[in-house]
Amino acid sequence: MRLQALARSLAYRNYRLFFAGQGISLIGTWMQQVALGWLVYDLTDSPFWLGVVGFSGQIPGFFIAPLAGVMSDRWNLRTTLLVTQCAAMFQAVALAVLDATGTIAVWQIVPLNLVLGIVNGIDIPARQAFLVHMVERKEDLPNAIALNSSIVNGTRLIGPAASGLLIALTGESVCFLLNALSYLAVLWALWAMRVAPRPAGGPREHVWQGLRSGLRYAFGFAPIREILLLLALVSLTAMPLSVLMPVFAQSILHGGPETLGYLTGATGVGALAAALYLASRSTVLGLGRQIGLAAAGLGLGMIGFSLSRHIGFSLGLLLLTGYCMMLGMAASNTLLQTIVDEDKRGRVMGLYVTAFMGMAPLGSLLAGLLADAVGAPAAVGICGLLCCAGGVTFALRLPALRDLVRPIYARMGIIPEIATGIQISTQLRVPPEQ
Repeated sequence: MRLQALARSLAYRNYRLFFAGQGISLIGTWMQQVALGWLVYDLTDSPFWLGVVGFSGQIPGFFIAPLAGVMSDRWNLRTTLLVTQCAAMFQAVALAVLDATGTIAVWQIVPLNLVLGIVNGIDIPARQAFLVHMVERKEDLPNAIALNSSIVNGTRLIGPAASGLLIALTGESVCFLLNALSYLAVLWALWAMRVAPRPAGGPREHVWQGLRSGLRYAFGFAPIREILLLLALVSLTAMPLSVLMPVFAQSILHGGPETLGYLTGATGVGALAAALYLASRSTVLGLGRQIGLAAAGLGLGMIGFSLSRHIGFSLGLLLLTGYCMMLGMAASNTLLQTIVDEDKRGRVMGLYVTAFMGMAPLGSLLAGLLADAVGAPAAVGICGLLCCAGGVTFALRLPALRDLVRPIYARMGIIPEIATGIQISTQLRVPPEQ
């Protein structure tokens, strides 16, 4: 019965197709990400260039995701995703050809990563907005979001480990080629879905007016604003851990590509555990508190990892950081999708993507600059301290945020109202969680 509740979103045909296609495609995505980091460090022997390449792949999201969020409230989302997945596949093919022919250089990798960043800036807000159309019952949406996070991190166990072995045996180009082929699975899944046409809305705002109204809505409502701000800080401060992982694998722990695969995989194990935990929950109550705890736990894990010089201890700390990172991100996504107005969903998801993907390039650049100035371990430790501070600040603000969210939960039937026609009071006795 517990397993049935855990997988209840898979009862919907469209979601099953999405889940299967994403599962195959994301294995390739993780393989390419690990192989690209190893290739860049092998070509340049420079943490700074690792930061630049990470920056180039993520900075487009900072500018594009908010506008893509506006358009996601208007576009045919399935068609949008078909186009973006095809574009990402061609980018992987280009990397594979350049590497296989021995002509690849870092100056080629940067613009190719920039192209992928543009594609992802459009794809991710559309995918998040499309998720709600794959499940028929709103109460199953948190489960669908958590299961989506579980497949992202379940594949994180397979992709990096496979990538490490393939790099050692054949080189990076095979990883890029397999990633390109993996996109065929998600393209087939999207094509096979049965999606009802989106109902026609009223008169549409101009794009810039839609963006402004979305910003006013999101930042004018404290719970949405505080979640987005904490997510942005976590994304900024956690990126050095990911970007500098090749440095830790090779120069700190004195390993090879297999060690990099193990380190990345350990993060995935922790993240998968968090996603499965969230999928097993039957209510959104309590997620607000866990968002703050996750940020603080992530920061502590990063500080410990920066001090570790033993592979076993480092793997254990990455289990913690992976768990906390996924818990915070997926819980934030679930709360936002729960409390947002339906006609603003695409815009808020665009801002959500900007918060975690748009701030990531600044974190990548920060990683490279700090690592060059004070070394990779100190850079990760400093960012861990900042992450802890953000989690504590959010926790202190949480009681006021709960009072604002309770009327929304009452309207949705998540918590009971005092009586019909009586506005819910801030004194209503409900479990002390958001």
